[in-house]
Amino acid sequence: MTNTDITNFRKNIYGMIERVIKYNEPINVSTKHGNAIMISEEDYNNIMETLYINSIPGLKDEIIRRGNAPDEDFVDEGEVDWN
Repeated sequence: MTNTDITNFRKNIYGMIERVIKYNEPINVSTKHGNAIMISEEDYNNIMETLYINSIPGLKDEIIRRGNAPDEDFVDEGEVDWN
């Protein structure tokens, strides 16, 4: 995570935003009133999805359980009718 103050952030806002988007590198911007974290939209959406999955009782454990299942428990994607 990059740490910067608000003055430096203002001077380099375009480059910093590009870094956040391109490399998914959060930026901590400090001000005299507190700090703010800038993250990419992709990271934000991933966090929201993780929170949603964790909010459904038992879903996380079910995903882990199925992810650890042997390969023969799954159907090959070539066998799936996608229509």
